[in-house]
Amino acid sequence: MKHRYFFLFIFMILISMICCDEHDHTYKDGEEVVLWMNTVGPYHNRQETYSYFSLPFCRGEKKSISHYHETLGENLLGVELEFSGIDIDFKGDFSHTEYCSIELSDEKYQAFMYAVQNHYWYQMYIDDLPIWGIVGEVDEGGDGHYIWTHKKFDIGYNGPYIVDVNLTSEAKVKLKPGIRIPFTYEVKWHTSKVNFEDRFDKYLDPNFFQHRIHWFSIFNSFMMVIFLVGLVSMILMRTLRKDYARYSKEEDLDDMEKDLGDEYGWKQVHGDVFRPASNSLLFSALIGTGYHIAVVTLCVILFTIVGELYTERGSLLSTAIFVYAATSPVNGYFGGSLYARMGGKLWIKQMVVSAFMMPAAICGTAFFINFIAIYYHASRAIPFTTMVAVTCICIFVILPLTLVGTVLGRNLAGQPDYPCRINAVPRPIPEKKWFMEPAVITVLGGVLPFGSIFIEMYFIFTSFWAYKIYYVYGFMLLVFLILTVVTICVTIVCTYFLLNAEDYRWQWTSFMAAASTSGYVYIYSFYYFFFKTKMYGLFQTSFYFGYMALFSLSLGVMCGTFGYIGTSIFVRKIYSTVKID
Repeated sequence: MKHRYFFLFIFMILISMICCDEHDHTYKDGEEVVLWMNTVGPYHNRQETYSYFSLPFCRGEKKSISHYHETLGENLLGVELEFSGIDIDFKGDFSHTEYCSIELSDEKYQAFMYAVQNHYWYQMYIDDLPIWGIVGEVDEGGDGHYIWTHKKFDIGYNGPYIVDVNLTSEAKVKLKPGIRIPFTYEVKWHTSKVNFEDRFDKYLDPNFFQHRIHWFSIFNSFMMVIFLVGLVSMILMRTLRKDYARYSKEEDLDDMEKDLGDEYGWKQVHGDVFRPASNSLLFSALIGTGYHIAVVTLCVILFTIVGELYTERGSLLSTAIFVYAATSPVNGYFGGSLYARMGGKLWIKQMVVSAFMMPAAICGTAFFINFIAIYYHASRAIPFTTMVAVTCICIFVILPLTLVGTVLGRNLAGQPDYPCRINAVPRPIPEKKWFMEPAVITVLGGVLPFGSIFIEMYFIFTSFWAYKIYYVYGFMLLVFLILTVVTICVTIVCTYFLLNAEDYRWQWTSFMAAASTSGYVYIYSFYYFFFKTKMYGLFQTSFYFGYMALFSLSLGVMCGTFGYIGTSIFVRKIYSTVKID
């Protein structure tokens, strides 16, 4: 019971931390409203971003700011908030006003020309509400390149809250070396009936995410679950009933008749089916990590549904990092207990591998991409202090909590309780048909789970790699549950066929058959990259495929754990129901 209270304590702390917000978004008349300049980059790739002032834009004359806050998630996402220097006061209208100007030297001219040719646009924030604007445009003939020099802000307020911001770019100037370009702005305030809680709705796209094909895909996946569960139940119950009847009949025969009988099937491997998996240290670390990723995914989805984390800059990533760190005992508990049941002795090594397996993969990939981002001077380059912060979280939070979970798991659930004895000498695995080989089962095992999430992957990819905000986390929760059920059912069928072929290597097979779903997702990412995006170049390509590999790896470990959990329950059930010793 003690470990249950421990997890409950962590959960309560987590909720209290997430619900806190340092900014109340309330203003008094005449109070300063800060315009933050964030990033600029090509329209066709939202991930390749640079500091707004990496282009030769100029700042306003106002130097002082009243507040500023930045989170770990913002740093990792490449958010680079810089004060614009533009004077904006709550409910204070400003007429057409020049705030700065630049002399267009050859270097600045080339920078603006490149930005206009590549369809650069920029992002700003007012009271955490994002605003987008285009840098310039090319005329229809392709001879002239123009830059927008006037920003018109139309801001709506409801009581003391800012609930709506619109930007209109005006006054385009043709780019020519040596000319002086003035930058101007104006601000108009108006009352709005939009509630503060609903101010982010204008950025959402119900026509895209709640399209009929989305509903149809959910319904189709749900029907697949019902059909698959029913089919699995019917086949296994009928088949196992015949097996039970045959084996019960064999119990009435004397020893001589049994020896002369033609025995086959899953009963023949009862002395080896609970033999520890090969490389049990790595296997238990993967299972512990899979439990951990599943808990983090479920918690983040639920927190996002309740708290609408997608409305706050970097909140989703910050929450995911905090949840991952706080729930590290889950990793140690399930991975450590499984390793102990398999007779593992190097539990400290197993604990370290389990704790650092996923962080090492993420940090290694992120640091590799970071070097490319530094070379391109992109805002995605992670600051050194952020790297140190992430390293400290891994060493001083994740590792100790994983140790706590490992100790609890070894002491509370580390004793083997298998329903069958394990033979001292492993039984030879007979030859079987090619489609019963673990490699073939592994490849085929991920087809149906991938089919159940195929459409949702398109929406998730579009929200991450294009200018869409994913907000339908109720859909995601439903797809998560559907994926879990489909994965378990498929791996149970695969394991039954494997055991019936008298092959007792079901642990790794069940894990890999379910994990192969991620392989199909990664293959689909290639299709999406070449046919649904307009990305190009080393930075965009490495960024895309690097982080898609991390996404697929996490999905594979989680699905593999689902497959192993469902299969292990199934195997225990069938071998404990029939008397075979």
